[in-house]
Amino acid sequence: MFGKKRLVAGYDISAKRINELRHALDSTMEVTSEELRQAKHLTFTTHQDELKTCTCFIITVPTPVDQHKQPNLSPLISASKFVSGILKRGDVVIYESTVYPGVTEEVCVPILEQNSGLTFNQDFYCGYSPERINPGDRVHRLKNVKKITAGSTPLVAELIDSLYGEIIVAGTHKAPSIKVAEAAKVIENTQRDINIALINELAIILNRLEIDTEAVLKAAESKWNFMPFRPGLVGGHCIGVDPYYLTNKAEAVGYHPQVILAGRRLNDSMGFYVASRLIKEMIKKSIQLENARVLLMGLTFKENCPDTRNTRVIDLINGLEEYSVKVDVFDPWASAEEAKQEYGIELITQAPTALYDAIVIAVAHDEFRKLGAQRIRSLGKPRHIIYDLKYVLKESESDIRL
Repeated sequence: MFGKKRLVAGYDISAKRINELRHALDSTMEVTSEELRQAKHLTFTTHQDELKTCTCFIITVPTPVDQHKQPNLSPLISASKFVSGILKRGDVVIYESTVYPGVTEEVCVPILEQNSGLTFNQDFYCGYSPERINPGDRVHRLKNVKKITAGSTPLVAELIDSLYGEIIVAGTHKAPSIKVAEAAKVIENTQRDINIALINELAIILNRLEIDTEAVLKAAESKWNFMPFRPGLVGGHCIGVDPYYLTNKAEAVGYHPQVILAGRRLNDSMGFYVASRLIKEMIKKSIQLENARVLLMGLTFKENCPDTRNTRVIDLINGLEEYSVKVDVFDPWASAEEAKQEYGIELITQAPTALYDAIVIAVAHDEFRKLGAQRIRSLGKPRHIIYDLKYVLKESESDIRL
């Protein structure tokens, strides 16, 4: 979007990624080839020297958590060190990565100062404008979602706000400080996480009561102010991660969050809950568990996107394999290379018919909806179970639903 209006250099440490973008190919499928070609002022590079003439640096690196659910700021620290090597007087550094309140000024700014020899808010300035991208969403695009902006001085805040105002049709919201903007972003996803945790817990209760969860939610939605959340596996680089950034900071200042961490624990346990429920249903149908074949339809963390970051489908796979069940994973959107590298999973390219003891629809890709119940049933043995986690099929077409 900026490349349609200004000189923009896109930098990445991945030469493969840069080469693809140079050929107008975005492997994330968020931007079309035509949109990339329309950005006439946009170039791509893997060389720091080619960025020396830039005066505004926008840092958009990932902010994951480690195996202990602690914030991993190493990509942010590395990016700050990288930019500090070419930072000049008058430059502005804007962070878009999701962080806990204080990271920009308490972690990143000292790195920029120390490595550049420049003074913050005197020689260079900072801003924060959190990303609000929703992977796979073709309606809520960058320009159609209001953008939060913030700057380290009132003048810089105005400059950053007007900069984003050039490309954001929905407008901007200028926060009074960088910390306010950081907090606003991290609570957006924390709120969603808690709401989904509530629905997941309700689904567990309704399952035990043998009441269809989707039917209940549709009835409840008849009230105008009922929020339409659905149960499921909560993964991805935002909702399943960001709350840990907030809780980590809260504990650092002496407060142990109750509701947020309870929601996280519940959502993190859903993969194993789904696995155990499927195992129980297989036992009820007298399906031999040892060496049973289960097909998982979907690996990405959400429908119609190739993003497998922090997918909780992996918990379902691990849960099933504890019972000596053989699991095949089919996903037309996921990268076979990434699945192997990140999770050690060999994706199958085609699901054989009449092979599976159970079929789990884990992700609601359009391709799965188009298959329909009859085609999906044909993949199972004469006696099998279809577990529909995403309400892809009608209630009468599946054996169990979440």
